[in-house]
Amino acid sequence: MKNQWTNFIAGTVTITIKGKGIERFLNHCFRQQLLLTNIKRLDEECVKTTILLKDIPAIRSIVRQSECKIYFSHKRGLPFLTKRMWKNGGFVIGMGAFLLVIMLLSNMIWSIEIKGAKPHTEHQILKHLNEMGVKRGKLQFFVKDPESIQRELTNNIHNLTWVGVELRGTSFHFQVVEKNKPKQPKAVSPSHIVAKKKAVITKLFVENGQPLVKVNDFVRPGQLLVSGVIGKEDYERVVGAKGEIYGETWYKSVVEIPLQTNFRVLTGESFTKHALYIGKIKVPIWGFFQKEPYKKEKVETLKKPLYFFKWKLPLAYETVTVREEEMVTRKYSVEQAVQKGKEIGRNELISKLDADAKVKNEKVLHQTNDNGKVKLTIHYQVIENITTTQPIIQGD
Repeated sequence: MKNQWTNFIAGTVTITIKGKGIERFLNHCFRQQLLLTNIKRLDEECVKTTILLKDIPAIRSIVRQSECKIYFSHKRGLPFLTKRMWKNGGFVIGMGAFLLVIMLLSNMIWSIEIKGAKPHTEHQILKHLNEMGVKRGKLQFFVKDPESIQRELTNNIHNLTWVGVELRGTSFHFQVVEKNKPKQPKAVSPSHIVAKKKAVITKLFVENGQPLVKVNDFVRPGQLLVSGVIGKEDYERVVGAKGEIYGETWYKSVVEIPLQTNFRVLTGESFTKHALYIGKIKVPIWGFFQKEPYKKEKVETLKKPLYFFKWKLPLAYETVTVREEEMVTRKYSVEQAVQKGKEIGRNELISKLDADAKVKNEKVLHQTNDNGKVKLTIHYQVIENITTTQPIIQGD
């Protein structure tokens, strides 16, 4: 098989040798190590064989010495195929251009289908897709993979719970699940308002019910704040207690900040390599001659299969982006570490509180500097809603 491919690339010619000196001709060829294949004797003075195109000058010289004549018949191989293609260059170029256009059209985005989204949300999705370059007529090579598109849509459009992204041939399909924000049910059932944590009351506004506490009172978890039973003696009735009660609560946080931290950052330097895969064979196209590789680098690889209409070809286009990284050492003084610790502690606390809660005050109770770390114990005073409802059961 290897010889067949080698002979095809070099080109072969079938010749017929006639004359009385055929044996002498063959012996000369063997002594000069010329490759003769498929040797077949037609009669006493006629032999048919196949030679390589490059050996024709040597064959002509031997024929003159052997009292023979040669006749050329079949020509096969890449050189003759190239010559015929050159003569029919217009047809070959047209066919190549046609296949190229078909492949490009088969790897474009021709439709974007979005299911499960309301018109307003669909408009938002199409707007973000357009900003990312995902639109009709765009080549798929220059578009991010479905996982990256899904991540960006979920992060940028806040009313999406989940979005599924699938590429089918030349079409992108999006399956959307929107966030459902149900309306808060009205408190129609009889209930009390009780405290859900220890606090000192700072603000009291009762819309419905009988208040049992006042500002500056100290309350404990489960303590009754507003009763749902109103009226006196025979005129008592139960209602759904409603109101806002804010109190001062207390939290403690422990934060550790290292004085020295090592981490990697991108320098902004990068280069991109492009390659074409033919089956498992990788053919470099561009960017593979970087003079000096980066000492530290981050590599991002994106591989896109090629299609011919709806059929997946054994071809793929790969883009490899190499970004330079460097190690950076960040150092804090003790004062800077304390400030950073306060900032981290406050942010962690705020993330756990309700949106309407406010940090009134903070104080460092204890500070240590040991083993290259600053450890802080911080006390916080917070103003927040301290209420929860408790149903009134018959017989209470």
